[in-house]
Amino acid sequence: MPQLTGSALLQLALLLSAVPAQYFICRWSGSTAAQRYHATARFLRIWKEWRSSYLNGTAWSDWANEQMSKAKSLVGLGQEEQLGAAPPPIETMLYDNDEGFFGASKVARSPRPPFVFLRVGEVVMERKGHMVGVVVSWDPEMRAPPEWVDRVYSNSEGIKAERTPHYKVLFGGPGPSSLLVAYLPQTQLERISGLQPEIPTLENYFTHFDGERFVMQPWLRDLFPEDV
Repeated sequence: MPQLTGSALLQLALLLSAVPAQYFICRWSGSTAAQRYHATARFLRIWKEWRSSYLNGTAWSDWANEQMSKAKSLVGLGQEEQLGAAPPPIETMLYDNDEGFFGASKVARSPRPPFVFLRVGEVVMERKGHMVGVVVSWDPEMRAPPEWVDRVYSNSEGIKAERTPHYKVLFGGPGPSSLLVAYLPQTQLERISGLQPEIPTLENYFTHFDGERFVMQPWLRDLFPEDV
């Protein structure tokens, strides 16, 4: 009995599939020349769309990156690694800026509005990801560039969030020397008492932890005099 090679098996499979394939094409494309032309054009269009989307590795990679970006932007996180590349401009603003965005205003927050529930130095937990961080600044209303608002919130959410107190919070990153900075609405944060998280750069804002919260440096106390 002759041995069948891989090439011979492939040719045999193609021959066996020719008849049902021809029958399917005739049934699908129609009996007239015009019907077959339109059916062929439709088939080619569908094939082109599949090649540019489902069968395109770059498209899948872009989709995965987009989903990751959406997940990270749910809480407006910007990440800084010690050995990482420089973050984009908006993420840089999360750390410091001259426009007063993301709690960076140098204007003293006094008098303190009664609807601002959290204070600088308090330990908080982010409700969605259950990350623990420390409040280092707040705004009575959201102060952020429009492109950031459009990226983080939908139209209806953005309108509502604009009148909500927002807090700049420091979180520990995945590495021992990495840092996450977030600008979050009051509705996403919950106060935690008696817990001292280990987060880089806290010494720039606070002198020590008193067992309940972090005690502000003098320069930070000048900006938030009623948070003491």
